[in-house]
Amino acid sequence: MRALALGRSTPYVWAMLSNSRFNPATGLADFWSEFRRPHPYRWPILGLSMLPIGALVFYLWQDVSYAPPARPEVTYITSYSPDRTDEEIAATNEANQRRKDELAQQRAEIENRKREMYRELGRASGMDVDAMERQIAEDKAREEAAKKQAGETVAERGE
Repeated sequence: MRALALGRSTPYVWAMLSNSRFNPATGLADFWSEFRRPHPYRWPILGLSMLPIGALVFYLWQDVSYAPPARPEVTYITSYSPDRTDEEIAATNEANQRRKDELAQQRAEIENRKREMYRELGRASGMDVDAMERQIAEDKAREEAAKKQAGETVAERGE
C-alpha cells in the first residue's frame, strides 16, 4: 500500500497480476516447460496445431478481384406497330372495351347464380331469406345515408 501511495505501483500491480488466474505468463511458462521436454511427437503436433490457422490465414490473404459484369443487352418488345393510325387504335380500344364488358357481364351472372344457390340453401335450412335480404338492404341504405351526410358536412365546412 505504501508503494502505491508513493507512486511506485509497478511491483504492486505485478504482484497482483502474478496471482491472477488470467495471467498469460503462467500459461506461456507452462507451455514452454512442456514443449522443451523431449517428446517424439512434439514437432508433428505443433505442425498440425498450426495448420488450421495457417490455412485460414492463407485463405483470407488471397486477393481476388472480379471483373465488372458485362452490360446486359436490352431487347424491346413491341406489342403494337409504331405506325398505327388513329382509326386502328380506336378499333382496338373498342374491341378491348367490348371484351371487358362481356367479362363483367359473365361475372355478374356468376354472382347472381351464387346468390340464388345461397337463397335456396337458406330456404332448405329453414331460414327466412327474404327477411334477411330486407335487413341487409336497410343496413346498406343506412350506411349510404351516413356517408352522404358525412360528405355534406365536410362540404359545408369547406374542407
